[in-house]
Amino acid sequence: QMPLTESGGGSVQAGGSLRLSCGGSAYIDSTYCLGWARQGLGKEREMVAYIDTDGSTTYIDSVKGRFTISRDIAKNTLYLQMNSLTPDDTATYYCAADLHGYCYWKDRNLEAWGQGTTVTVSS
Repeated sequence: QMPLTESGGGSVQAGGSLRLSCGGSAYIDSTYCLGWARQGLGKEREMVAYIDTDGSTTYIDSVKGRFTISRDIAKNTLYLQMNSLTPDDTATYYCAADLHGYCYWKDRNLEAWGQGTTVTVSS
C-alpha cells in the first residue's frame, strides 16, 4: 500500500487546462472522503473539492463549473480536471484522504496528505 503522490502540475496560460492525478493504494478507497486542497503563496490552505464516500462531490464556488473531481478506485487514483484556468488558480495543490471516513477536514492527524504539485497560470 502506497502513500499519496500527486502529479500533473505545471505552467499554463489563462484559459488552459490541466489534469492533476493522485495515486496511493493505501488511501484511494471508497470508504474515505477524498479531496484536493490548494495553498497560494502567502495564503491559507483551502479545500477546493472533495468527493464523499457515496460519490457526491463538493466544490468551492470559485471553481464550480470549471473543476471536476473524480476517482478511479480500481486504479487507486484520484483526479482533478481543471479547465478555464485563471491566475487566481495559481497554487500548490495537495490531495488528501480524510481517515474519519467522512468529510471532516478539520484534523490533520486523521488525514493523509501528499507532497503537493504546483500549478502556475499566467495571463
